[in-house]
Amino acid sequence: MAHQAGAGRRYLRAFVSGFFVAVPITVTCLDRFAYVARVEGASMQPVLNPEGVSECDVVLLNRWSVRNYQVQRGDIVSIVSPRNPKQKIIKRVIALEGDFIRTLGYKNRYLRVPNGHFWIEGDHHGHSLDSNSFGPVSIGLLHGRASHIIWPPNRWQRIKPSLPPNRGPLINPEEDED
Repeated sequence: MAHQAGAGRRYLRAFVSGFFVAVPITVTCLDRFAYVARVEGASMQPVLNPEGVSECDVVLLNRWSVRNYQVQRGDIVSIVSPRNPKQKIIKRVIALEGDFIRTLGYKNRYLRVPNGHFWIEGDHHGHSLDSNSFGPVSIGLLHGRASHIIWPPNRWQRIKPSLPPNRGPLINPEEDED
């Protein structure tokens, strides 16, 4: 019996020490690389939550891919809300710094996105609190890029960058350099 009790204590000690090593490593990995998030609301319909409130999509947010604040037009990103720093919102990148954009109800009809900012919008116009409400967003609020829909299982897919019809910059500086 003493042998079994000693083995049990060794097992417990190994488990506890492993736990205290594994948890910080896991938290660091999730913080640095990726994590999952539930998408609520109608602002990104029909790409996300096509069924509405009856079934919410869960997405993989890739933090590693945005570590240097690199995003492209059409990416769906998670940002810290400019209106409420305790909340994260998910929207599509429509324009990058230096791009000229025709807004949808912002105080200026046309706008040049300032340096260090980008323009984000929900795909479901009229049901989205986005740059048309609060203006260009600081790139420093970027939190992650949605790379995959992982729930529900029938919607598993990679999310590819794309711009909705008639949205995007009026002048793309990269195309002007030819």
